[in-house]
Amino acid sequence: MSEDAPSNAAGSATITAAVPASPNSPQPRHIRLTSHSGGFGGLPIQWGAATARERGPVVGTTLNIGNRNVIGTHSGSYSVYRALAVAAGALKREHRADLTNTAPTDIIGPYPQWADPAKIVSLDPWGAVIADVYSNELAAGYDIRPTIAVTKAHVILPEVIEALQKGRLKPDGRFLTSGGAAVVTKVAVEPVWYLPGVARRFGCTEAALRRVLFEETGGMYPELVTRSDLEVFLPPIGGQTLYIFGNPRDLANPDVELTARVHDECNGSDVFGSDICTCRPYLTHAIEECIQGAQRGGVGLVAYSRKEGRALGEVTKFLVYNARKRQVGGDTADQYFARTECVAGVQDMRFQELMPDVLHWLGITKIHRLVSMSNMKYDAITGAGIEVGVRVNIPDELIPADARVEMDAKMAAGYFTPGAVPDAEELKLAKGRALNE
Repeated sequence: MSEDAPSNAAGSATITAAVPASPNSPQPRHIRLTSHSGGFGGLPIQWGAATARERGPVVGTTLNIGNRNVIGTHSGSYSVYRALAVAAGALKREHRADLTNTAPTDIIGPYPQWADPAKIVSLDPWGAVIADVYSNELAAGYDIRPTIAVTKAHVILPEVIEALQKGRLKPDGRFLTSGGAAVVTKVAVEPVWYLPGVARRFGCTEAALRRVLFEETGGMYPELVTRSDLEVFLPPIGGQTLYIFGNPRDLANPDVELTARVHDECNGSDVFGSDICTCRPYLTHAIEECIQGAQRGGVGLVAYSRKEGRALGEVTKFLVYNARKRQVGGDTADQYFARTECVAGVQDMRFQELMPDVLHWLGITKIHRLVSMSNMKYDAITGAGIEVGVRVNIPDELIPADARVEMDAKMAAGYFTPGAVPDAEELKLAKGRALNE
């Protein structure tokens, strides 16, 4: 290991180490472990600027370290898989994406919210159009990658087909085919954090946020604490997917009825139909509502975020399931949140403060029908200045028997319900199945 000369008057140093050859790099090379000096050729980023040209591109690739102007790399959690592919020799480090014919199928924005640095702090509003707006930089050799992609898709769900068969939905050939496929615009969004803005959202200092991010990731990103000049971070977390039913441009028109659900990932229910929670039935109910809304002349939106198990992760979630089912007295609503807190130390880590950003990116100022009972989501949306009209709860007939515990506990905790809120005694009545049932 070698240590270069200090890079500034305070004595901060650039530490480098020789690493062995890889399949794509036959000669040993040095890597920079920490650095406090600015990179040569890095383009400035002016977050919240009115145009892409003024804002500047987000350069998170590793081909030319001097060009990088952010902390971290693109692709969120998938950046680790990219590293494995390079290490295994399946991917060349110098590969550059050919963006031919990858342009968005629908143009979204720009909207006034894009130029407000307080409105959007967790995604790059220009992330879908970099091949167009930063063509000069690409031609000059900067490796700039999209962080948003927009495409078209058909969504086929058995619940939608059932609604079609029972007459709740009717095919129109535009939003819903005769075979039960919903026609949507689909958007994938990678996380791009503007650290000063994220810190303000959570009411902490930027220095504290940087330090905790550095420490709690085991020192994965030293630049968080050594490069205060880099204000943008590409965190290794999951992003989100948007499903738009109707014309995406209508999302920004408050005169067009918008039906929307913000849904946090639940693999067990969403994919495999586990009945311990209401996640899949609420999601499919929202999709049905979105289709009906589009057919009425409105537009529908489902924003799906990767926050598995209240952002606690699936291992923690399954541990909580066991604790709930094995506790004295069985699985009851009055102990629902307590079991989670005993295992995880907190009831919920989804912290919806960053969630409204994608709504601002879409230009949304009013949601006429919010398909959600969550008080956290409602408060975050309205707190961000977005008007909410009607709140749509999940119909009782869609709540699985084993999920009654969850639903009663959430209503008692402040979740929206048009009916009566369970009291302390009622919370003890609903019981979930035992583990061996």
